[in-house]
Amino acid sequence: MQSLKVHLLDSRASLPEKGTEGSACYDLRVILDEPFLLKAHTFHLFHTGLAIELPSHDYVAMLYSRSGMGVKHGITLTNSVGVIDSDYRGEVCVSLINQSDEDYLVQPGDRIAQLMISPVCSLPIEVVSQLTNSDRGQGGFGSTGKD
Repeated sequence: MQSLKVHLLDSRASLPEKGTEGSACYDLRVILDEPFLLKAHTFHLFHTGLAIELPSHDYVAMLYSRSGMGVKHGITLTNSVGVIDSDYRGEVCVSLINQSDEDYLVQPGDRIAQLMISPVCSLPIEVVSQLTNSDRGQGGFGSTGKD
């Protein structure tokens, strides 16, 4: 059976955990000695105290914002989605940005991000002189309607 190997780099670190059996992602918790004030319109790199090893190059780990933090407080990942490649062995860190007009207090042990493990599909690259036609064609941003 394949598994996600987790190395606890800090005694304060918590194992990734799923909120419910149906959760797609694992919650990641911050390690802090004291509360940290993430000021409005600033960002900060937070530590989880974890390093991970994926089962093979056929997997990738991705970091996502926690929806409640984003919707209620404007706290999201600085880079929208964090990608952790299968050969990375360093600490999993989370860069959060406060996009709101109000400061946000991050407490020691708070859940600050979600970690999803997904399969990777690598394809060979083929150079062609043209692409096949589709109903959409070259229509881009908003070309299929308002919603």
